[in-house]
Parts: sequence; C-alpha cells; structure tokens
Amino acid sequence: MNPILPLLQFSDATFPVGTFSFSNGLETASYEGLVHDAASLEQYTRAAALQAAFSDGVAALHAYRAALEGRYDDILAADEALLRFKMNDEARLMLKRMGKKLAELGVHLWGEDSLMARWLEDIKAGKTPGCYPVAQGMAFAAAGIGERELYASHQYGVANMVVSAALRCVRVSHYDTQRILFNLAADTDAHYEQARAMTLDQMHAFVPEMDIMASLHEKGKMRMFMN
Repeated sequence: MNPILPLLQFSDATFPVGTFSFSNGLETASYEGLVHDAASLEQYTRAAALQAAFSDGVAALHAYRAALEGRYDDILAADEALLRFKMNDEARLMLKRMGKKLAELGVHLWGEDSLMARWLEDIKAGKTPGCYPVAQGMAFAAAGIGERELYASHQYGVANMVVSAALRCVRVSHYDTQRILFNLAADTDAHYEQARAMTLDQMHAFVPEMDIMASLHEKGKMRMFMN
C-alpha cells in the first residue's frame, strides 16, 4: 500500500476520533474577547501547535519507535508521561477520549491480535490512560508511515482542531483558516528536528494562558458551539 493514502486518511478532519468536540480552550478565549479576528486566531493557533510540538509530539514519536521495535513497556511509559504532563482536566479528557477512539478503530484495522488491541485492553482495565498522540504513534507505525509524516500529521491535527472550532465561534472565514494552516505548516520541520531528539523527561510547553482558558472552560457555562 502507498503510505500516502493512510496518511491522508489519518489526517482527515472527518477521521472519526472526536476532534470536532474540542477546541483547545478557544471557546473561552473567544467568549473573553481574546480571539476575535483572523490575526488573533492565528496567534492562538500557533500557541496551541507550539504547546503540542514539544510534548504531545515527543510522546507520539517515542510511541512510534517503541511500536516499531515491539517495546510495549516503552509505549506505556510514553502514555503515562504525557498524561502527567497535562495541567488541566479538559486536556486530559480530550487526550484519553480521542486516544481510546483511535485504539478502537485500530483494532478494526489491524485485528484482535495487534499491539493496538493489547493497548486497548489495558486502557479498559485502567492500566494505562490511552493518550491520543500515543495512539497516533502506534497507528502510523502499523500503517508503515514515516515518523516525520507522523509528526506533520500531529501538528496539522492540532492546528486544524482550533481553526475548525473557530469557524463556529469566531468571526473568520474559510479563507482565513486555510491561510493560517498554510502559514503554520512552515514551522513543522523545524519543530520536528528539535522534538525528534528529545527524551520524555525533556518534554516542555509553557503557554500558561491556554491552561487558564481551559480551566475557565471547565467551570464556565459558555458553550459557543454544539459538540
């Protein structure tokens, strides 16, 4: 199989893992007036991608390599390390819900005897959290897609999640969101070159405003689009 085909499939906005249900705190940022136009949306989306670049992206790469080499314990280590890294409940919920969905889908793709099936059983048993970037790493390894492509797909997914939500709660157009995605793509290779050499202990992301937005959203009553 040409690996570009599953790459497109796994990166599609309609891939059924539930990304449409989350906005990375954008709802609150929009409600508070911090994101109100294309320029502020691009700043927010860039911050979300940067926050994920050296945390979620690093965990995805480690899970990918561990899956290729059959190091299951290292997959579990990446999963646990990433969950501990997240500061707010909404981020943890997003990662676990989407990760479990991808694991369930992976079992349908690769069978009951696959590494993904073993991981799903451990998620159900509460032995591992089941974070989405870890699931991405395992899925891309199983599909024979390269790690650079995995990283690009991960970064695209984070940015696309934010701009897709923006179309429902920020005064922007499809032209604006596509330009933002195109602009952010220029950073991906540089981020990958840094992330590929990082250990799990070196994961970092200091964007406190986004964690504040997420914590406000947890207790807030604003719901600016249906999920």
